[in-house]
Amino acid sequence: MDRAKTAALIVAAGQGARMGAPKQFRALGGRAMLGWSHAALSAHPAINHVLIAIGAGQEAALHDALGDVPFVIGGATRRDSVRAGLDALAAAGFETVLVHDAARPFVPARVVDALLDALSDDAGAIPALPVADTLARGIEVLGETIDRSGLQRIQTPQAFRLAELIGAHDAWPDDAEATDDAQMLRRAGHSVALVEGDPMLEKITWPQDAVRAEAMLAARMISRSASGFDVHRLESGEELWLGGILIPHDKGLSGHSDADVALHAITDALLGTIAAGDIGQHFPPSDPQWKGANSAQFLQHAAGLVAQAGGIIDFVDLTLMCEAPKIGPHREAIRARVAELLRLSPPQVSIKATTTERLGFTGRGEGIAAQAVATVRVPGTDGGSVQA
Repeated sequence: MDRAKTAALIVAAGQGARMGAPKQFRALGGRAMLGWSHAALSAHPAINHVLIAIGAGQEAALHDALGDVPFVIGGATRRDSVRAGLDALAAAGFETVLVHDAARPFVPARVVDALLDALSDDAGAIPALPVADTLARGIEVLGETIDRSGLQRIQTPQAFRLAELIGAHDAWPDDAEATDDAQMLRRAGHSVALVEGDPMLEKITWPQDAVRAEAMLAARMISRSASGFDVHRLESGEELWLGGILIPHDKGLSGHSDADVALHAITDALLGTIAAGDIGQHFPPSDPQWKGANSAQFLQHAAGLVAQAGGIIDFVDLTLMCEAPKIGPHREAIRARVAELLRLSPPQVSIKATTTERLGFTGRGEGIAAQAVATVRVPGTDGGSVQA
């Protein structure tokens, strides 16, 4: 499968009538429900681009959940929202698309692999699980049972050759509504392959479904902590940036970037939680493009890598070591800025300060040191990953 021509479309335009609010933006395991499938699809090596279809007026909610990510505004129905996304992807030159519902947060990579492999023979492919429960008609009184042999529960993501799917949308009657895109493709005369689905792809529809998903996450995540440490020299004529805040002082920190020792320490701590090396590996000081760079981008890069690994940042603790300036007056501003950059609430960030009793380079006012500890939850390494 040509990764450069393969995209994923997440349909996230619902208003959440059953859940009382748009469920795709509700918190699940420390991140927006939508964030789980977005991270899994973005990290898959066969997918080059992920587009999200949202409802009108949901732009701010999407930004709060995922930051600046590609999106289109959907329509009044699911079919309208999918079509808006398909048109955007076709215009961008994509040839293969996976259409996924945001209400199915966990996307196993093996299912994506199977779907894309099936497109070598069919215009569409969908994940399905056989029906195991007894089926019967009735509302308050049991009616006749229904033969379940040959019946399948259909899931998403569903994979398609983009041109054929757009053609199926064009041919679909305006006065009919489709619950998924596979039935549209089949009605247009194309074959749709079935691949083995996964219980992880269960849809979250009712509040009790969210409770089940939370329990599933808790059972499959492990906690990790890692530390980061950094030092920079104080020099005249430099600006003093600490924790993303410009602090008035007669000296500033010297370094290749803006030398924000606080953000550098937190960045290294986050990289450590996923064994992703250190800040120097990702942003070499020998590279001129990082000269004078805002360290906020270093921190957000590390946080993005944690998210791609399926991780959730739970807590960050930072200790600044210096004689001057006094950190107390700036503590809450630093805390708020770090929380903003990491998309955390302020209670998830701790900022402390200490001196070295005038001992050493910090005691002599020659520099500032910072030590950080980050705690995250990541998918377990025993095969219980929420994405694998």
